[in-house]
Amino acid sequence: MSAIDLLVTSGNGPVECRIALSALLGILERETVRLGCSFGTSLGPMPDQHGAKSAIVSIDGPEAEQIAVGYCGTIRFTFKSPARPGHKRQNWYVAVQRIDSRSEGGEVTIDPADLRFQTLRAGGPGGQHQNTTDSAVRVLHRPTGLVVTARDERSQHRNKALALRRLEAMLRQIEVEKQEAAQSGRFVANRTIERGNEVKTFKL
Repeated sequence: MSAIDLLVTSGNGPVECRIALSALLGILERETVRLGCSFGTSLGPMPDQHGAKSAIVSIDGPEAEQIAVGYCGTIRFTFKSPARPGHKRQNWYVAVQRIDSRSEGGEVTIDPADLRFQTLRAGGPGGQHQNTTDSAVRVLHRPTGLVVTARDERSQHRNKALALRRLEAMLRQIEVEKQEAAQSGRFVANRTIERGNEVKTFKL
């Protein structure tokens, strides 16, 4: 069974939304491991000391579907800004959406010359199902510096296709952010990050 992929994004929100996103990745990883699933993440381009604006999370295991259902939607974090002391706002939002092979969004074109592939051993959780061959695939997209890894399948060919799918999803999100930022000064995720309709809330 292939992993479930989730796109986690702070849109074009302020630095505090990246802090919230980083916190959410930690929360997701702990819950995923606690439920006996494997967890992997690929960060969006150019994360800073506060984290990335977006990430792709891959969850594999018997409880993966339950986790995905529980987190898809808007996540609200409540905390005082460590980056801007005295800032009055305390609510920050992150959106989580599922990625599949028919992901919506603008088309992206990837030049094969921009890619560098590397094979590696499929390690990590898995017990008796852990693959001991060099079937995992890591792909580097040179123009953006994005690095995506796929180790879910036993076939190197399938892992390569899965890594490319995740890379396309990340590049599509970057393109959406660029288009939205060009069209208005609002946050890119205004239409997907629905305030007041959160599926989960956390207080840091």
